Amino acid sequence: MWPVRRPSPHPNQSGPPFNALAARRLRAALNMGPEHVAHGMRVSYGLPYVTPDLVIAWERGVVSPQNPELTALAGVLWCSPGDLIGRPQTLREHRIARSLAPEDVARAVGVALPVYLRMEETDGWRGTDRQSAALADVLGLALPDFVTVTGREEKLAGLLTSAVTTRWQGYVRPVAKVAPLDRRVLENVLQVLHQDYQGRMAATLSWGGGSGDSHEAGRDFLDRIVEHFWAAVEKHP
Repeated sequence: MWPVRRPSPHPNQSGPPFNALAARRLRAALNMGPEHVAHGMRVSYGLPYVTPDLVIAWERGVVSPQNPELTALAGVLWCSPGDLIGRPQTLREHRIARSLAPEDVARAVGVALPVYLRMEETDGWRGTDRQSAALADVLGLALPDFVTVTGREEKLAGLLTSAVTTRWQGYVRPVAKVAPLDRRVLENVLQVLHQDYQGRMAATLSWGGGSGDSHEAGRDFLDRIVEHFWAAVEKHP
């Protein structure tokens, strides 16, 4: 069974996703304008082409800084490059975060390079169970990332929704096929989620809010059901 742990991101700086929001917040905390950041990068790091408009484009997520730019931006903002890196989400981003070439991953999981590249381009993993296990190993994927990268998150959300709205006991095995955790862990987590959801619905009704409010509370919980699931897994002893 998969170990019960959340990922501890240590992204490589060769091209993982840029955290535009973090860059904007760090700049604001230093009371700097985009023009100050651009000036610092030009003068202190020898990047004459950096303008305030380019800094704003980075902060809006229009474009992302490359390696030298990321290092310089971190220096100007008095932070580490890792503070400006977002968590990888796609198959390609996880590969880049590990500094692996497509050939390395294709060879490790046992698929032809053109096949792997198509899966990466379409963001649709279609490997076997054995190949999926090899993918998780070569990319160092924690279970939540593995579920997302292999396209299982939507199915997981559907199973969890059914589990909390009906009888959770009947969904332990189906959920385990999507998220291979220890059965005891899954039983406890599904029971907690079921009680949480039902408790929210009952509490809203008891406050006199009516069925409209209770349905709203229920929809909000179900919209974030996968997030609630991983949080409950993380808290499990």
